[in-house]
Amino acid sequence: MNGAESLVTTLLANGVNVCFTNPGTSEMHFVAALDHIPGMRSILALQEGVATGAADGYYRMTGKPASTLLHLGPGLANGLSNLHNAKKAGSGVVNIIGEHASTHIELDAPLTSDIEGIARPVSHWVHTSKSVATVGADAARAVQSAMTAPGQIASLILPSDTAWNEGGVAHGAIDLPAPAPFDESQLEAAVSALDGPETLLLLGGTALTEANLEIAGRIAAKTGCALLSEWSNARLERGAGRVFIGRVPYPIDIALKVLEPFKQIVLIGARAPIGFFAYPNKPAILTREGAEITTLAAAGADLGGALTALCAAAGATDTDPAHVVTAAQPERPTGRINLDNLAALIARAIPEDGIIVDESVTSGRAFSPATKGAPRHTWLNNCGGSIGYGMPAAIGAAVACPDRKVMCMTGDGSAMYTVQSLWTMAREKLDITVLIFANRSYQILRGELTNVGVQNAGPRAMDMLSLERPTLDWVQMSHSMGVPAVRVSECEELEAALQDGLESGGPNLIEIVL
Repeated sequence: MNGAESLVTTLLANGVNVCFTNPGTSEMHFVAALDHIPGMRSILALQEGVATGAADGYYRMTGKPASTLLHLGPGLANGLSNLHNAKKAGSGVVNIIGEHASTHIELDAPLTSDIEGIARPVSHWVHTSKSVATVGADAARAVQSAMTAPGQIASLILPSDTAWNEGGVAHGAIDLPAPAPFDESQLEAAVSALDGPETLLLLGGTALTEANLEIAGRIAAKTGCALLSEWSNARLERGAGRVFIGRVPYPIDIALKVLEPFKQIVLIGARAPIGFFAYPNKPAILTREGAEITTLAAAGADLGGALTALCAAAGATDTDPAHVVTAAQPERPTGRINLDNLAALIARAIPEDGIIVDESVTSGRAFSPATKGAPRHTWLNNCGGSIGYGMPAAIGAAVACPDRKVMCMTGDGSAMYTVQSLWTMAREKLDITVLIFANRSYQILRGELTNVGVQNAGPRAMDMLSLERPTLDWVQMSHSMGVPAVRVSECEELEAALQDGLESGGPNLIEIVL
């Protein structure tokens, strides 16, 4: 057994059986090992950001890590943006990163780089294998790190000689760490804090499962507290029959207004609310001055245990949950598509048990209230703010849940960062309907110009925010990568395209001209 074979065998023994890959010369022995060690599904991406983003989406839907296979430092660097997003989402990912043979590094060949230095800012655990004999044990520790709650980024660097040398030793399944306990010393304070409409229970992470939201609904019904989630959530269970929870708004002025009433806030899996950016003459902390904040459980703790204990301590165990949503559908809109009727069309199209990957940025801010009465579904947000997350995460979600339909909503500017995702969707025949909101600009930045105090921006400034001259043709791009596509601008056209796309069972793209 060589080192690459011990690596693949160990990953499989520890439940890692999907690899999103863009290999190079240094990784060829890993590629070869896949031929004669059955069990690993390898999915080729044409850019490393697609591979890392797909691993993020996969973890969110399975709760277990996929691996990536990346080529040296530059390959890792290409994937950093979506590793940043995965880290902020609490997703577990095992990166396998090739490195020059130990005897070659000292020659400073063109692709030599500080791989550990590149990996460290987006990783919780970084390690370079020193010997073929330790590769298996190193891989097992990487999986253990990735499975540390809520999920971590583990980056294992594999010099090519440790991959090709004989003497590899596969490692069996390793014990996985349990979530940290919640802070029981804060339980009494948390119970006291939740009393009436001026108090808030703010949730994030795995507190947003269907079961945990039901518990939160019981607490809200008993105490009268409000419920909110963070603006960006790795995974949120929504729809008819479930407890609805609103999100802290992204626009700072609206967020300040929403949070102003709350004198006391209890955090379970969430951070105290802060602004996405700093703005002149506006606060970075979004809660009212003097608000008392109690942290019962941080993101890596036992959030279900914290909610259950809080529910019992509040005497809410037998209380019917508040905010349970009844099935409802907006009226069918007609005419030219705009942001208001777009939300209604999305709400009407969401399939039962669908997965919605949301990178709609400016176009999607009205989607949450409009879609709350849709059939039961799962909603994934971009938690790190680095654009180009949506289509790769949709790949990972579709691979994780082949029996569920995936709808990916993204802006045209964001989608261009990882447009290569379309090719992988076609190659793998994934059931993904991609909605491109084509406002033909970085529309969010037009608003941010005003937010940071820029008045009367001139034509050169506005030109930096435009995606015209030339106009992107998403139908042609999609067809070139094997994904059927249509362009729509009327409500009736979009409704028909959504029905056809979701029923097709394969990848398709709808360019929505706004």
